[in-house]
Amino acid sequence: MPLTSKYSETYNDALIALAAATQRPANVVNLAGGYAIRVDLEYNRYVLATNTPLGLSDEIYGTGPWLVRIFQTQSSVLPDELLAEATDEWLVDAFDSVIGQLEADGKKIVADANFGDVSHSETSTQLL
Repeated sequence: MPLTSKYSETYNDALIALAAATQRPANVVNLAGGYAIRVDLEYNRYVLATNTPLGLSDEIYGTGPWLVRIFQTQSSVLPDELLAEATDEWLVDAFDSVIGQLEADGKKIVADANFGDVSHSETSTQLL
């Protein structure tokens, strides 16, 4: 937890972007010495986003693609189940891809928000 504030400040734009995309609060969390951006979803699911294989980098730019993963929390004795993962140069694009993967694999729960996807909204209008 000692570097949580540092990473929250460094990755403020990423936190805001992921919070906007998910319509939920995004936080920096410590994962066994590495740090990641986490968003808690419905039904014991959560999103983890990192920009290196080991967690968040000290340098936000030029570190490589974002890895976004969605997990399902299991019981306290079982490890969490990885439901889907995706990478992209941009955080929100990686998030969109992982949501698409979740849906393609038949693991999307109807209660999961459409996360800004207005194309599926009954009241949306097409913009030209």
